Amino acid sequence: MGTERGYIPVQPVLIPMARNAATAQDQAVGGSTVEETTADGLAVEETTADGSTTDGSTADPALVVDGVSKRYGTGEGSVLAVDDVSLTVERGAVVGLLGPNGAGKTTLIKSILGTVLPDAGTIRLFGTDVRADRRAAYADVDAMLEGARNDYWRLTVRENLRYFATIGGVDPDSVAARHDRLLNRLGLADEADTPVRDLSRGMKQKVSLASVLAGGASLVFLDEPTLGLDVESARVLRREIRRLAREEGLTVLLSTHDMPTVEAVCDRVVLLADGRIVADDAPNALLSAAGRGVTRVASPDLNHSVVAALRDRFSVEVVDRPDASGSDGRAVVEVDASGDDLYTLLDMLREQGVTPTEVRTVTPDLEDVFLDITDGGQSR
Repeated sequence: MGTERGYIPVQPVLIPMARNAATAQDQAVGGSTVEETTADGLAVEETTADGSTTDGSTADPALVVDGVSKRYGTGEGSVLAVDDVSLTVERGAVVGLLGPNGAGKTTLIKSILGTVLPDAGTIRLFGTDVRADRRAAYADVDAMLEGARNDYWRLTVRENLRYFATIGGVDPDSVAARHDRLLNRLGLADEADTPVRDLSRGMKQKVSLASVLAGGASLVFLDEPTLGLDVESARVLRREIRRLAREEGLTVLLSTHDMPTVEAVCDRVVLLADGRIVADDAPNALLSAAGRGVTRVASPDLNHSVVAALRDRFSVEVVDRPDASGSDGRAVVEVDASGDDLYTLLDMLREQGVTPTEVRTVTPDLEDVFLDITDGGQSR
């Protein structure tokens, strides 16, 4: 069978992941491409850093969402889950999709994947409108959705990889070396011949990821991929995602609440709230926009008069009071002071007779940015 891909609208997560030949996709987008063959035997389009192909043409983005909206129900009880969302994801990018529960992330992903029909807007995958040619549009797309049975538990780990490559239209023998590398890099090699049902939850999660990557999809959607993983396994998964994006041009749309993973692997973060995009930028840019850090001071000597004196000079937030439940008897405040202001703060504390038990700089992380922008998040 070689590596020819045929339309197989079957996935345990009920996503019609069509895998056509690379040439079929080229015809669908109406352009000629230059292809090279990877060590796995999979044909891939060769693009440059600026997104153009080696023949000088410009490659279509992996994903374009334009004005997509989705409302559930009618009348006063209806819910606008996705509200006029537009975004573009270039090939080889790793994009984090964040938002509080009920922000519209799942509905947006399902709209892109075709399991939910949006009320308005267009979706293009590698230049192909999903409504115009569904088969070509989903030719190189796969997904791992949280809460779905992503593998067959009666099959062994290796059999699952071969199975998912097969239903994706790829000869599993032609990608056997790829499967071996995935098993090794994800720490599954020793369990390759073990039925998935006999594995731990964390191991099953890694099998799900390996199965999604088994056939060589160019765009993958990962929903909470680190769920159930221990610290080391999560670190391994992050490295593998970055490697696949860097070395094989894999495009990833990652939906998760795991902020360390977002900071470690994502080139860009798209933040949803109430069905709309409220932030879209690189993680470092979002952190820079959050402003400078604050200085956290802890001491049993911090009383109301000291805090009042500090507030005459700085912005001060009381984090913990000495009489609060669970307190260790210290008051803790966060003072907007850094650089030269830090020396002023220390002088004031000394003048007020405060002996700090802790003084440290607290810089905002992505979770702080997330909570600040969404105001804690609104459930719907």
